[in-house]
Amino acid sequence: MAQNGGDGNDGGAAATNSKKFEAPQPHSVKEQLPGIQYCINSSPPWPEAIILGFQHYLLTLGITVLIPSIIVPQMGGGNTEKAAVIQNLLFVSGLSTLFQSFFGTRLPIVVVGSYAYLIPVTSIIQASRYTSYSDPYERFVRTMRGIQGALIGAAFFQCTIGFLGLWRNAVRFLSPLSVVPYVTFTGLGLYHLGFPMLAKCVEVGLPGIILMVFISQFLPRYLESKRSLCGRFSILFSVSITWLFAQLLTSTTVYKHKPENTQISCRTDRAGLISTAPWIYLPYPFQWGSPTFNAGDAIVMMAPAFVSLFESTGTFFAAARYGSATPVPPSVISRGAVLVGSSRLCHQSACVLKRSPIEGIGVLLNGCLGSVTGTTASADLYTLLFNSENVGLLALTRVGSRRVIQISAGFMIFFSIFAKFGAFFASVPLPIVAAVYCVLFSFVSSAGLSFLQFCNLNSFKTKFILGFSFFMGLSVPQYFREYFHGGWRSAHPTGLFSDIVVVIFMSHTTVAALVALFFDLTLCRENDESIKDIGLNWWEKFSFYKSDVRNDEFYALPFRLNKLFPSI
Repeated sequence: MAQNGGDGNDGGAAATNSKKFEAPQPHSVKEQLPGIQYCINSSPPWPEAIILGFQHYLLTLGITVLIPSIIVPQMGGGNTEKAAVIQNLLFVSGLSTLFQSFFGTRLPIVVVGSYAYLIPVTSIIQASRYTSYSDPYERFVRTMRGIQGALIGAAFFQCTIGFLGLWRNAVRFLSPLSVVPYVTFTGLGLYHLGFPMLAKCVEVGLPGIILMVFISQFLPRYLESKRSLCGRFSILFSVSITWLFAQLLTSTTVYKHKPENTQISCRTDRAGLISTAPWIYLPYPFQWGSPTFNAGDAIVMMAPAFVSLFESTGTFFAAARYGSATPVPPSVISRGAVLVGSSRLCHQSACVLKRSPIEGIGVLLNGCLGSVTGTTASADLYTLLFNSENVGLLALTRVGSRRVIQISAGFMIFFSIFAKFGAFFASVPLPIVAAVYCVLFSFVSSAGLSFLQFCNLNSFKTKFILGFSFFMGLSVPQYFREYFHGGWRSAHPTGLFSDIVVVIFMSHTTVAALVALFFDLTLCRENDESIKDIGLNWWEKFSFYKSDVRNDEFYALPFRLNKLFPSI
């Protein structure tokens, strides 16, 4: 009996030990990201949705103010022209965002300006045919017209790629492995907008990032019942507090004897927007005259159009991930690319591209709102691109609702018309915006890393492709950035080809994506085992729209337009 009892105890102990030392299991693979409280098709209550939409609007102000502040003074424009350009850009961005959410990719993304166009725009500004004008305003007008003409050619290029389905076919070559650096550098490649811009005014930027991280990540641990409140409205809380602090410093004599650059970065009244912006501003056609055309300028503008396709596609993948949707089908990506190209083209030329009613409506709306106007010139001066930081906000708030983005577009349109109020919100110092970017771009980068769950990280080919594409995505653009900003370029004027190469290879996203895709296609498609290592066996079902029934739930066009214009 004693022996039997001992055996029973030993058996129980063995069972307990087997449970205690059970081998850990890896995390399960998730095609759709869990934990998102409101996906693309669901919406939070209206009061909460309005506040969240206002947060997205605040994020658009960073790029909307920064790019005109860089370019307009070089063109000869003053604060009045800069305010007009900002309001026009905001107005067109709002309309394009609405159109994209209804008839484009239908993802919760905001359409804003792109930095890829800064180099060719700068080259046009520095052309002798414009610098010869002694009157600053005349030079501004002439330069604006020249940029408009160059962008018409770039728009034709991008529309052609989308209409012919070339970009759709190119995207089908991607695998989860090549998507990782592609999407990761959509956020990581914008590091220069983070701490370097924050450090221009540490006294407001550093408190901003500390508040942002504390409210969104640490405070919910102590306010269990208000966990979602802290995460969803952390930008509103941190920006408001830091902005008030900056206003307090501005109203005192803290910056009285500081250098001019410090005052521009830190003070809330140095942008010159509030005093020069009218109370009500309505865009009207041909504000600065008809565009002028130069073949060389148009060719150079095609390079950033090519880059914007890469950067927009990376944003699509990240937005789909944080909207708890399936990966974006290539035909939907092509639909979004066409929309941006046609918007740019019709802003400038007032033409109507009649491929389908969807593009025709977009062209008609944008043409009516600003064919060859300040709106189109300002928007297309930097061209439209999908906003990466707004995708980061989807992750921070865990709200990927399409309706929230549409509300933010309404705010953009409203505050661009009532310009004085819009200028007030645009007076937020850029170092405060940079503090927010530091957090949000990290979420965008991590969206790309999440695709590693479909890859075999024990494969040495996988390790090489990931490491090499990441390293070259950082190293190559750094070389071309030094080349562009260094003294060598000033001493040796460059031609059209040189500018095209610099634009393409200064883009971290473009370089990383091209390197990863090249080695993906040449090293990892030779047998079934290699295909499985890069996750292509999982990815193939998302290569065609009809391959997954969930695609209709997220990407179907409204008003049954899918029956008239089916995706493939």
